[in-house]
Amino acid sequence: MLILLPPSEGKTQRRRGRPLDLETLSFPGLTGLRAAVIERAMEISARPDAHRLLRVSPNLVEEVARNTRLHVAATAPAGEVYSGVLYDALDLPSLDPASKRRASRRIVILSALFGAVRPTDRIPAYRLHPCVQLPGIGELTQAWRPVLAPVLEQEARARRLVVDCRSSTYASMWNPRGELSERRVQITVPGASHMAKHTRGLVARRLVQSAARPRHPEDLVELLSDAFDVRISEPERPGRPWQLAATPLPGSR
Repeated sequence: MLILLPPSEGKTQRRRGRPLDLETLSFPGLTGLRAAVIERAMEISARPDAHRLLRVSPNLVEEVARNTRLHVAATAPAGEVYSGVLYDALDLPSLDPASKRRASRRIVILSALFGAVRPTDRIPAYRLHPCVQLPGIGELTQAWRPVLAPVLEQEARARRLVVDCRSSTYASMWNPRGELSERRVQITVPGASHMAKHTRGLVARRLVQSAARPRHPEDLVELLSDAFDVRISEPERPGRPWQLAATPLPGSR
């Protein structure tokens, strides 16, 4: 099972830790574009109009300034750097050792800066939107798409079932095609965005806590039904994902 997550908008900055080493990150096929995006992000972030170019609020000066120190900033596991509602619900630190190992194998986090990382990959805090245009690279969503495709397609084939907890913005960076699209399940949540993020985090947590290896989208219903009210729908047409609507049951975690 491959669980796709978005990054968080907010990032937790470590004060101490070794600097970024691209050679240690998962998916080495992404290293070339990672290096190029980092260099361009650092250059733009040093400009006085960086907040406008990066599409962030002028109040986020310090977060933009972090981008100028990407080579020397302290790193931490991505699962700790990414924070916010989804990651609070996922709560990786509280998982038992076996669940943590499954999380490190099953979860892949899409990133505008790094393309894709695993929760254990050590990265610095940064601020970068995937729709930003970088000189010499273009819009990041489009730049990453052809590079991510072969890497994540290989991962999806090995994991058989793709559980997609991403927002639409990050989903546009890569989507399974052909036969892989028939094994993609998009997690949908009724209600506000805050609740959707929280529930997707809970779903991801439940999936890494289980040693089960579901092979078909409908297998997820039984796996999740003890903690969620679950409804699954077949694809509307070929090439579209299955839809799984999940609502946490009272007292579930």
